Amino acid sequence: MDFGTLYVVATPIGNLGDFSPRAVETLKGCDLIACEDTRPSSSLLRKFGISAPFVVYEDSREKIVAPAILQKLKEGKNVGLISDAGTPCISDPGFRIVRLCRKEGVPVVPIAGPCAFVAALSASGLPSDSFLFVGFLPAKTSARRNFFEKYKNFPHTLVFYESPYRIDKFAADALEVFGAQRCVCFAKEISKLHETFIVGTLGQMCERLKTANTKGEFTVLVAPESFEL
Repeated sequence: MDFGTLYVVATPIGNLGDFSPRAVETLKGCDLIACEDTRPSSSLLRKFGISAPFVVYEDSREKIVAPAILQKLKEGKNVGLISDAGTPCISDPGFRIVRLCRKEGVPVVPIAGPCAFVAALSASGLPSDSFLFVGFLPAKTSARRNFFEKYKNFPHTLVFYESPYRIDKFAADALEVFGAQRCVCFAKEISKLHETFIVGTLGQMCERLKTANTKGEFTVLVAPESFEL
């Protein structure tokens, strides 16, 4: 029997219009959908008439679930891999499933689409020809500052994700290491009704955060030291 295919499918990060026709048709043709959380996934997929059964693969379960998904693929089943929003495996689970498939010769096909950091970088006005995507830093202040110190003189744009619950501490630590004049972009709610891009210096950003609505996950970009707006 031929293997099935693992489809790595990007889903909207906000605006449902970003869900591509190819992504919808691909998921409609899958025998199983691997998702982080059935609640947001089922709500999204119902709107597009997608009714394949789910298997949950969030972080704490992925090591256990990945071999079971691989077995389904070896039996000839097609599986769609999705995250709660955006592109799977980009600061989201999915890497172990994809790695197993590559190791075992199971086809893996990306269905490209929304990705928060790519959208933020493209609209930030900060250098985008070369960059380092870091994702989420550790929660502890010491670990954050150590990372910032290591990359203080990095000649390319740094790209981070940060939660609304830690964004103030993140900004304060960045200010301490990079200095008040470093150019940055803070973006959140990308493609949603209250999409926000704030571009300026770190000093300005820390002041604005004192009174800003911090609801929603942030994408933070830090420009190289030599860059000026």
